Amino acid sequence: MVTKQEQERRVRDYRARQTVHERRKRRQTRDSIIGGVLAAVVLFGGIGLISLVQPAAPPAEETPAPSASEPAAPESEVPDAALAEDRAWTGALTINGIELGVELDGQAAPQAVSSMLFDTQRDYYDGKTCHRLTTAEGFNVLQCGSIDGQGSGDPAFMYGPIENAPADDVYVEGTIAMARQGDNGDSNGHQFFIVYGDTTIPSDSAGGYTVVGRVTSGLDQLQEQVIAKGTQDDLPDGAPAEPVTIEDFVLQ
Repeated sequence: MVTKQEQERRVRDYRARQTVHERRKRRQTRDSIIGGVLAAVVLFGGIGLISLVQPAAPPAEETPAPSASEPAAPESEVPDAALAEDRAWTGALTINGIELGVELDGQAAPQAVSSMLFDTQRDYYDGKTCHRLTTAEGFNVLQCGSIDGQGSGDPAFMYGPIENAPADDVYVEGTIAMARQGDNGDSNGHQFFIVYGDTTIPSDSAGGYTVVGRVTSGLDQLQEQVIAKGTQDDLPDGAPAEPVTIEDFVLQ
């Protein structure tokens, strides 16, 4: 027969075992939760680190020469200077319905005339604009022919040298000359300017501006119908007040 004291001892032992068991279950549950949280931190925290922490920049090194796998500079479209044939070229430049007679000197500026001739042969100028007009005293030019109508250059169509620039820096009325970047004699391109009044443009470190030829007729109409309307906001150097477009340019 089990005594009362033995029954009480068994009850105490059972409750103790139950307590240990409950603690073990709670610990296992807790460890499982912590393990899941840590796994999530490793997964999502790792992505965050990859996204936000950038590796330190490597020490500066000498820039390597372009390789075949790297994008190459645009291939030049500039024609050979021989295209000008060392002779005079005549033709017509039509701007806003005004036909300007022109004459280009392929002997004095063979590279520039060849390039302009090439552009006319492929109708490059058709539809291009004259984006710049200057009206200050002694500085009277209408600049035309940029690739985007805003004055931007064309990396595939740049050339030199400067040819036939006036020694006294005076570009007489009717002159047609090539625009270029300042201090860069190898940056002639598509853009040219028409001088509608005697203009002095000081040479820079590269020299003057290549004169390709002259307007032989129609300049008075250009002055009356385009130049006289001035610039936007009446600025002395800016976009023409009314859009100016090249409709045709032919040479022969």
